[in-house]
Amino acid sequence: MKWKEWLDRWSMTGLKINTGFLDLEWKPEDRDRDAAWELYVELLTRITTQHLQPEHGDEKSALDSVYALFGLTRATLKQHGRHCNEFAKIAIVVLNQVVRPFTVKWHKESLTGALGDPIRCRRFRDELIELQVQLRKYTKMLADMAGVEDLTELENSGN
Repeated sequence: MKWKEWLDRWSMTGLKINTGFLDLEWKPEDRDRDAAWELYVELLTRITTQHLQPEHGDEKSALDSVYALFGLTRATLKQHGRHCNEFAKIAIVVLNQVVRPFTVKWHKESLTGALGDPIRCRRFRDELIELQVQLRKYTKMLADMAGVEDLTELENSGN
């Protein structure tokens, strides 16, 4: 399977990736699977993929949890080294193109007091929901790469 086909399968065609790369074979190795599993568990158990009811949680904690994906991904990449190339290819792109725009915007907003303003908090939560849609796709991709059953939709969100 080619990378393009694999990304199409998960509706992640909006990512900006070099077309030469998209024509390469998608062949995850054991280290890719191990790295994918580690990050899959982190994503699956964080606000990054879990529904946040309006009356629960707080926006600053949610933002911190999303931001923590950078450190977790870096640590996973370092731990598994240069032998987890397939994992690295998708992890880096998702961090830079999906997660970073959200964290950059909301970090700056939080510094100006946005997370203390109910209207801006509502906007944060709306944008978090949009991010979660993309990160649920990513979580499913990681489950596929890890070769495990996907549990992303295991729980009923009540929506």
